[in-house]
Formats: sequence, C-alpha cells, structure tokens
Amino acid sequence: MTTAPRPVRGRLSRAAEVQEAVKEIILRRRLGAGDPLPTESELMAELGISRNSVREALKALQAVGIVEIRHGFGMFVGRMSLSGLVDELAFHSRITLQDGRTDLAHLIEIREILESGLVQRLIDLRDEADLSPVTRVMERMEAEALVGEIPPETDRLFHDVLYQPLGNPLVGQLLGAFWDVYHQLRDEIGSPDEPPADVARRHRDIYAAVVAGDKVAAVAAVHAHFASVRRRLARLRTPELS
Repeated sequence: MTTAPRPVRGRLSRAAEVQEAVKEIILRRRLGAGDPLPTESELMAELGISRNSVREALKALQAVGIVEIRHGFGMFVGRMSLSGLVDELAFHSRITLQDGRTDLAHLIEIREILESGLVQRLIDLRDEADLSPVTRVMERMEAEALVGEIPPETDRLFHDVLYQPLGNPLVGQLLGAFWDVYHQLRDEIGSPDEPPADVARRHRDIYAAVVAGDKVAAVAAVHAHFASVRRRLARLRTPELS
C-alpha cells in the first residue's frame, strides 16, 4: 500500500512546497538517476495542484539538476551535475577580474588543497591501484612537449586518470568543475608562462612521488605544479605599468 504524500499547503512558499513534494515522491518511490518520473497529469492528481504549479516546480528542479526533461520522451530523475555551479563561479570570478581582484585565486587554492590530500590518499592505496593509464598519459604529454605546446585536454586527462583508482566519482566532478571555470576564463588569464618541458616535468614529479610512495614529495610536487597558475593570477592583480 502506497503512503499518500503530505498535501501542499501554507503560504511560506507554495512553489517551494511543490518542489519539496516532488522530491518526496522521488525519495519515497526510491527512484534513482535516470528513472522516469510521473507525468504532469499524475503529479497534478497526486498532489492536488494545477498544471501551472507542477510545471513551475519541475522547471525549478530542472535548473538544479534534480529533474531532467527530455522533450518527446518524458521526465526523469536528473543525474548529478555541477554545471550550474561552474557557470556561477566563472561569472563571479570574471566580475572580480574587472576590478583587480579575483575569486579565481580562491578556487585555485581550494583545488590545490584538495589535490594535496588526494595524492596522499592515492599513495595509501597505491599497491591496489592500477596507474598504467597515468603512465600512458605521461608519455603522451612528454611527446607533445617535445614538438610544441601541451594541449589543455592532456593536462586535464592526467588529473582525471591519476585519481580514478580512488573510486570516488565526486573527485572527478569537482576537479572537472574547477577546470571548467578556469577554462571559461582562459582569455582573461592568458597563456601559461612555463615552457612545455617544464609543464611535463611538473606532472612527472607528481606521478613519480606517488609511485615511490613519498607523501612529502607528492605534496611538494602538487604545490610546485600550481605555482605557475598562482604567478599568472598574481600578474592579474598587479598589472604592469604602461
């Protein structure tokens, strides 16, 4: 026997209450990401509300990734995404760039702290971790450095595959969010000031320290890797006099 949902009531925020009621249906029915949701008509009947109220709630839930609407197919439980966070962080970072400050520096600091902890956790698991994909990315990066610039995609791939053995999908999503913000602001930030060979060496130092099981060296290598980014951001805060 299905437990009836709590009725939508009160004036605290009718739209917010409808959203909570839809989320409650998802939880009560134990629906997972990608599972189909009840139709608009079914939600209207179950919640005792109008079509406009249902559509308003679904639109709001879609905006935060809880609901996915596939036109022509129906409505589904959304999959976790940080795209909204990326756009907001990139926008506000761009605003601060205009007045000589940059919130991006704070994001880079958080990512640096995160990766400093991740490499230590990876070292704890290194006997069980398959790091052969990292070896292949390093070989690709070093080959690219010999003939010219290392594409940003290779840099991002290194960090993606390095932490895959941790088995935590949120790690990839968080690092990807930081990367996407940085990528959106690439024109304002400018090009790297390190030769490609040095970029490859910085990544090789991280990888070698992990393989060796040296946590102190791994953390130091992560800090050295982010030094170039910090220098570029410092130049934005103190532009050269013309």
